[in-house]
Amino acid sequence: MKQEKPRFGIDIDGTVTTPDTLIPHINKQYKTNIVLDDVVEYDFLSAFPHPVDRNEFARWFKENEPYLYSVSKIVNDAQRILNHWHKQYELYYISARDQHLYDVTKRWFEEHQVPYDHIELIGSHNKLEAAKKYRIEVFFEDKHDNAVELAEELKIPVLLFDTPYNRKAVPSNVIRVQNWKEANQWIQRHF
Repeated sequence: MKQEKPRFGIDIDGTVTTPDTLIPHINKQYKTNIVLDDVVEYDFLSAFPHPVDRNEFARWFKENEPYLYSVSKIVNDAQRILNHWHKQYELYYISARDQHLYDVTKRWFEEHQVPYDHIELIGSHNKLEAAKKYRIEVFFEDKHDNAVELAEELKIPVLLFDTPYNRKAVPSNVIRVQNWKEANQWIQRHF
């Protein structure tokens, strides 16, 4: 059964929120001075100038997740474009955030006036099953391997928001965009 409006799958962190939104908090906690350009892998610890205990970092992050997500910055133009899209597309946010962060996430969407039809917090980076379940027709992502897997397995276009940590080669149906304006231009041409 085909849905009435085309349905978009949209990642949250690094796609709707700025990809560097967590860096000031990490710098403060670990007395570092990293910037987004230092993060060339999807792993903030790879950018550290000194070794960091991964378990300790994971514990700190878990304890601070609700706060970090509540103060995340929204990417330029995302709110305006998503509000425009909401009139003609269904907006399904599929995020690796854990389910216990649903209230924080929903509150952030409301405070930033970001429209949604559904928010799915799956607790892992494997978004394939959720994208299949909800019959996503286009996906918006910042994580390279997610973008490639979704594009190859589902045979759908995936718009990959360009960052220093996702610059590996991509298949032809992964479309690299610099910002929401470019994403909107692509959608206007193809949907």
